[in-house]
Amino acid sequence: MSGSKKKKVTKAERLKLLQEEEERRLKEEEEARLKYEKEEMERLEIQRIEKEKWNRLEAKDLERRNEELEELYLLERCFPEAEKLKQETRMLSQWKHYIQCDGSPDPAIAQEMNTFISLWKEKTNETFEEVIEKSKVVLNLIEKLKFILLETPPCDLQDKNIIQYQESILQLQELLHLKFNVATEILLRQASTLADLDSGNMEKVIKDENVTLYVWANLKKNPRHRSVRFSETQIGFEIPRILATSDIAVRLLHTHYDHVSALHPVSTPSKEHASSVTELVKDDVENVEKAICKEVEEESKQQEKQSHLIQEEKLKVEEEQDDTEVKMSSAEEESEAIKCELEMKVLSETVSAAQLLLVENSSEKPDFFENDMVDLFQFTTLGGVYHLDILELPPQCKPVKGWMIVEILKEGLQKYTYPPETTEDFETENAFPPIEVTLEVHENVIFFENPMVVRWDAEGKHWRTDGISNVSYKPNERLVTFSLDTFGPVTLIQDAHINMPYQSWELRPLDVNKVLLTVTTVFTEIQIQIKENLCMLSSVKLKDKKHISLLEGTWMTPIPFIIALKEAGLNIFPTRYSHFYVVINNKVPLVEVKAYRQMALLSSTFAFGWSKWNLLCNSTKVVFKVREHLPEECTENPNWALLMFSGDRAQRLKIKEESEAFSEALKEETEFHSTLYHMVRDFASKEAMEKVRSSNCQFVNSVCHMLLSTRLLSYS
Repeated sequence: MSGSKKKKVTKAERLKLLQEEEERRLKEEEEARLKYEKEEMERLEIQRIEKEKWNRLEAKDLERRNEELEELYLLERCFPEAEKLKQETRMLSQWKHYIQCDGSPDPAIAQEMNTFISLWKEKTNETFEEVIEKSKVVLNLIEKLKFILLETPPCDLQDKNIIQYQESILQLQELLHLKFNVATEILLRQASTLADLDSGNMEKVIKDENVTLYVWANLKKNPRHRSVRFSETQIGFEIPRILATSDIAVRLLHTHYDHVSALHPVSTPSKEHASSVTELVKDDVENVEKAICKEVEEESKQQEKQSHLIQEEKLKVEEEQDDTEVKMSSAEEESEAIKCELEMKVLSETVSAAQLLLVENSSEKPDFFENDMVDLFQFTTLGGVYHLDILELPPQCKPVKGWMIVEILKEGLQKYTYPPETTEDFETENAFPPIEVTLEVHENVIFFENPMVVRWDAEGKHWRTDGISNVSYKPNERLVTFSLDTFGPVTLIQDAHINMPYQSWELRPLDVNKVLLTVTTVFTEIQIQIKENLCMLSSVKLKDKKHISLLEGTWMTPIPFIIALKEAGLNIFPTRYSHFYVVINNKVPLVEVKAYRQMALLSSTFAFGWSKWNLLCNSTKVVFKVREHLPEECTENPNWALLMFSGDRAQRLKIKEESEAFSEALKEETEFHSTLYHMVRDFASKEAMEKVRSSNCQFVNSVCHMLLSTRLLSYS
């Protein structure tokens, strides 16, 4: 029992144990301190070496910066050269129009436009078919005027010209609609002679590429005939009893264009800046010209003085005069060369200002809109406008002794007010129910969600969502049905930013001066081919299914192409207000412009792609993938390099797309460069760089314009 007792620890032993514990602790602390100091010294040494390396790279970059920027400037001459070609094309088209003498006016000349409008106003009794034929000329003139406003660099557009072009557009739009109304009246006067044998009422459908007319005249006034369906279509109306027994006609005029919405103002916020830059360069031109002229004059005076001193030596005088002429001509040639160079500099600054304008974000949101008003900066009208009208039936033609007699009302075609302004004479409140309408969606328009139906408020001059109910959409039949309180213009709208932000993008060379731009969104994948100064919609995929668009296979210049895509519902082109409606990865405009310009320069040989790291770097830098594209290479597992660019410095990143965290660390054995061109040159083949230097200027300009218009680095 005594053996089971624990041995008692003495005080001395306990003190010894504590002392040993303390010594062990101190030893561990000392070892930890020494280890930390060693690691810290190693870290500081690595940091010092890295800093020295970084400083050497920065010094090297700084040393060759001017040389690289000069080389880039020479490469970027393609942009003013492309603009010069566009100016020559515009002048050539004006000349072609002049020598054609086909009777159509030059839309840029106000006098010719006024004469054209006045002459057409005076023309009377045109049938609907004749007005449709004339409308092709009118719509072409409107299109030309809009393109002048969009394609002319902002610095070259004077305010008086903008006002003149917009006034011409509005006058043509109003006159065209007036002519359609007059032609409808002429058609309705003959309603009784065009009546259907079965129903006794008149039904007429006139189709054209830009306009479709559906008109129904209620000649029999049968209260049971309340369903109007146009032959061989699902388009029609369900009308109430009050209309079924009235002298009315129902018209649906579907214009495949929108002449109802107000014209968007021409955005020129950087005009002052651009004009001031241009003025500075123009001053340089004038100063150099003056200096050269002064030099030539002084040389001339000096030569004259010498010739007067040695008049007796005629032969010598003649020789010196020859010398003077040679010097004068060489000085003039030099003056011309410098003048040409500075003109290109002016043009280059003008182009840069116009490009910067394409990526500028407005600081102010558009005016406040009421709940029922449609904000056309947020939504877009698609498929044209459906002008729905209930019309008073005009007096009918009557055959009298071989003649057709018709009473022509002085006030012309009159709209039937529904519901009437005073309803006291009618029995019940339900005498004027909403009218059910079924419309067909234009075949070339894509709706990614069910379309919204809106009506035009003529007083407030805007689209509204109220007064419309029971909207249903059948996507397979492309039919939209809704109930309308009162007739007037209606249209279908979609969120303008439904395809923004983009999920990914890629720019890939296809051939010499030909690339494929692929933009992937939540709903679709859009592929665009670009060559020379032309663009083409290559394909549209909806939920992994190919969608056939009428635009596919049609080559167009960039601005008409962008408008056509927007009008088809394929909007991947932000405006200066889009950032108010989309959460974007906003980049500094100047950095964006520089990146797009240099990507376009390299696009004939290098492929570029979206990188997830672009979201994580700050707004002063952009990150994207790049690789040299060779036709014979396998593209299943492409070897991409990650580049970061800040506008004045490009570097290759150490991280890969699959890395876990973002780091700005430089890839081993790489350097900084002032441009993307010189950065990719470090790892590119000689053949690739040769192709870049021989790229077509119009092709480079078109690629750049498409990149600026889609703003891939901010909207993905």
